[in-house]
Order: sequence, then structure tokens, then C-alpha cells
Amino acid sequence: GNCDENQSVNHQMAQDDAQRLYQAGEGRLGTDESYFNVILATRSFPQLKATKEAYSRMANRDLLSSVSREFSGYVESGLKTTLQCALNRPAFFAERLYYSMKGTGTDDSTLVRIVVTRSEIDLVQIKLMFTQMYQKTLSTMIASDTSGDYRKLLLAVIG
Repeated sequence: GNCDENQSVNHQMAQDDAQRLYQAGEGRLGTDESYFNVILATRSFPQLKATKEAYSRMANRDLLSSVSREFSGYVESGLKTTLQCALNRPAFFAERLYYSMKGTGTDDSTLVRIVVTRSEIDLVQIKLMFTQMYQKTLSTMIASDTSGDYRKLLLAVIG
């Protein structure tokens, strides 16, 4: 919605945001959710990366773990997703792909949604990250977890 599209980083703003996030969460009893919502929803991804680094230096704790400690449910999930995408989008999607096929059964809607929506954006980077993270290729995992025309289509899309 209101996310800043500017790719430059304001390090003073990152420091200020990190301080506000700490004071709204770890630095007090209870959590002032409004600061987390405003900062994570309106800052650009490069700005959020800088804020995460400033937060880690200041609080001696990772911002993702602080979100886990301060929130739960859908709010926690949404804030963590925003941060994970800001920090490393290919890793975020590689993890989602892995867990859509891990274990018994396949979460077909997640698998198809990610493969199709990311195919012309960053699927090449996601495939590389998948291999780095799980020591197997995305193609190998799709081939072992799907069959028939469905398998052929997915493998054709991912190249």
C-alpha cells in the first residue's frame, strides 16, 4: 500500500526506527503494535534491511526474533513475512517452495502460485537459493513430488 519505493537508504532514519521499534517492543512491558505496523508497512526493503541491522547492533537481538517474542498469530506471520521478503526475497520463496513439497503430500496451491507468479520476476534466483539452502535442485524436488502433465508443466515453467 504505502511502501516507499525509494531504493536509497537513510541511515539516520534506520537508527531512529530501530530505536522506536525497540522502545515499542523489547524495551517495555507489553507491545505498542502501531510502531511496528507503520515502520514495516511504509519503509522500502533497503530501508528495512538497514533498520534490521541497526536494531541488531542496538538490541543485541535479531529483529525477527523480537517480532516472534512480541507478537503471535496472523500479525506475527505478516510482520515476519514482510521482514523476510525485505531481507532476502529469494530465500523466502525457496523456503515456501520447500515446505510445500516436504513430507507427505504436496501443497499444490502454494507450489503453483509461487512458480507461476515468480516465473518472470525472480525464479532464477529462487532456484539458486533453493539449491544453496537444501542441497537439491527445485527441479529434482518437483520431479519427485509430482507426476504426469502437472509435473511436465511445472518443470517447463521453471526451465
